[in-house]
Amino acid sequence: MDAFFYLIPGLIMTGALFAAYRVVQGSLRMRRAWNSGLTAEARCLRMFTTVHGGGNDTSVRTTVHHVYEFTARDGRTVRFEEENGPATRLEGDFVTVHYAEGENVVATAQAPRPARQAAAAFGTLAFLGVIVAFCVGFMVTFTEMNSTLHI
Repeated sequence: MDAFFYLIPGLIMTGALFAAYRVVQGSLRMRRAWNSGLTAEARCLRMFTTVHGGGNDTSVRTTVHHVYEFTARDGRTVRFEEENGPATRLEGDFVTVHYAEGENVVATAQAPRPARQAAAAFGTLAFLGVIVAFCVGFMVTFTEMNSTLHI
């Protein structure tokens, strides 16, 4: 039964640490595209939405997706999908994309906002850090309480 009090917080911490990894990875990818200095004109090929939630009187979350295509400086045609773009951007629209070359081209149609992105990443990482600290504190407290009761 004691394993339950270590397993559940351990799983929560694993999830929070994985989410933190994804936040840092996404932030670095976006910063790499913005800092490369490379831009191209891309065409929005497709716009669609996905809906999450709504069951059992829960809130509904709608995410806007765009699929873009552009030609990189080396002549490769690059197609990528991006979430949370403006809903006013429609199929056929032309936009400026920032991208970084390499084996896997990293691109974004979002305008450079490094301070905003850093603040959002910091806030998310701080929240995830609180979750991890709470789980560690819970496990330490449980261990101390358990060892006190068994003396």
